[in-house]
Amino acid sequence: MPRLLIVDDNPSIRYLIRFLLEQQGYEICGEAEDGLQAIDAARQLNPDLILLDVSMPKLSGPQAAPILKRLLPKTRIILFTLFVDALGKELAEALGVDLVLSKTDGMAKLLDSVQTVMQSNDNARSVFSENYGSVLPGEIH
Repeated sequence: MPRLLIVDDNPSIRYLIRFLLEQQGYEICGEAEDGLQAIDAARQLNPDLILLDVSMPKLSGPQAAPILKRLLPKTRIILFTLFVDALGKELAEALGVDLVLSKTDGMAKLLDSVQTVMQSNDNARSVFSENYGSVLPGEIH
């Protein structure tokens, strides 16, 4: 099973995500509450996927994402945020994230998105779509 790092400044959100993903058999290798901790944890843990909140103290998700991608180019990144409207497709692509997902989409969508991103071809990146869903490059028109 893929190893995941959960990064969110809200401990209740981290707990809920951890609980739901572990129920599905995913291994949570670590947690962080801001972008700086995420970078340190990612270096140490080498996760397969990072669930990264956008709005956090010290270093935001959009600030941390390109650093994480440079350090661990094969690691998948899902930005999981309440602020999807503030991000555009171009910004998500520039950050190197695999998917931007709204927290308002719920945990079922998160679980589905984690599975989709982890099963996608290593050369294919998911990108932010106009309807905030997962879109693989071949599906973009």
